[in-house]
Amino acid sequence: MNRGTPPAAGRKPGAREAALDVLTRVDTDQAYSNLLLNQALTKLKLERQEAALATELVYGTIQRLNTIDYFLGRFASKGLERLQPWVRSLLRLSFYQIRYLDRIPPHAAVNEAVNLAKKRGHQGIAGLVNGILRSVLREKDRLTLPEKLPAAERLALEESHPQWLVERWIRRYGEDTAAAMCRANNRHPKASIRVNLLRGTREELARSLAEEGIETRPSELSPQGLILESGGNLAGHGRFASGEYTIQDESSMLVALAVAPEPGMRVLDCCAAPGGKTTHLSELMGNKGEIIASDVHEHKEKLIREQATRLKLGNIRTVVSDARELAAKYPEASFDRILLDAPCSGLGVIRRKPDLKWTKSEGDITEIAAVQRAILRAVHPLLKPGGLLIYSTCTTEPEENAAQIRRFLEETPGFTPEPFPEGMLPEGEVREEAKSGMLQLLPHQFDSDGFFIARLRKA
Repeated sequence: MNRGTPPAAGRKPGAREAALDVLTRVDTDQAYSNLLLNQALTKLKLERQEAALATELVYGTIQRLNTIDYFLGRFASKGLERLQPWVRSLLRLSFYQIRYLDRIPPHAAVNEAVNLAKKRGHQGIAGLVNGILRSVLREKDRLTLPEKLPAAERLALEESHPQWLVERWIRRYGEDTAAAMCRANNRHPKASIRVNLLRGTREELARSLAEEGIETRPSELSPQGLILESGGNLAGHGRFASGEYTIQDESSMLVALAVAPEPGMRVLDCCAAPGGKTTHLSELMGNKGEIIASDVHEHKEKLIREQATRLKLGNIRTVVSDARELAAKYPEASFDRILLDAPCSGLGVIRRKPDLKWTKSEGDITEIAAVQRAILRAVHPLLKPGGLLIYSTCTTEPEENAAQIRRFLEETPGFTPEPFPEGMLPEGEVREEAKSGMLQLLPHQFDSDGFFIARLRKA
């Protein structure tokens, strides 16, 4: 696949060139943008501002992909699909700058694109890129959507989501909520951390970070969460390395609290990697008792062990296993708590992984729901009588969430919904909903990930 001439030896690519390489590979190889971008930034060692711009261009372009293509298609006489992939990616990231980034002068974005086209291609391609983008500049203020588009099509293009997904959300949640979900997915995700209560309180950690110039505020959703307001790279900080906190989304922090494990218990975490929820369970247990943390991938099991070591947690034992086969490894009724953070479509974390909305289909939801159902059937016999089974996903789709649990309850005698622990959630709608034993968080409610959690008690 032609990706254009690579940078000359000894010449360090800038932000736009790095973004171009990542976007082209995402387009041609269906590779994950976050992995490619991390690899590129690690390899190129760009200055902080350049790295930030490359990140903005990659995620922003993917985030707004269908809207970009809708308007760009007006100016590519033979259609975008007929262009070489790297040229298509160059036009997309340039259009993103022109339409969505106020801090970059539009003519500068065009000039940079033309220079890149000359380096990567030839004069003819540079002329094509120049012509298309200058036409975009001339028409910029007239690039609007037709007035009478159907609601789902209009929202899909206004907020850059696939139409099938918007139609689903309108059916499930109504047009206003669907629009709020889409808008939330296009906002930058907050950086949040979970304090390790074995090392100190949330207030103590906030004060310590403030003394080092890192400003935080308490999470509204999680009692152990802090939201980063200003500062640096939290993963590169000494307090992270020494185990004072874990980087985790606020919604995800609620899962271990719903499990409510106690010191000395035996807990099974069925799909544990990369270990954020596992280590949270261990902290809540005071590092006492035993947690079996299972994952189907050997390389991901290593991630769990690394997190446990960093946090100095000694009650986590990792196992490589398909969750559907755990019943063959452990006796029935041998765990006090079971956490199934199930594989899912991931449609609650679009703001972090914008590729998801373009790569997923409705058929994927049906397929993954069948896998979830099989895991539930396989692991529930391992729970002791009186124990709790907690089921969670990072998606918004009822087939994977509430409908999945209702079906499980219909098919599995002896399980009943259990209200969430008293005072665990902020007052209001979510606390009331959690009294049913099930909670669906949508991405616009707290500007956190979309998440589902269910608590089930075994008689």
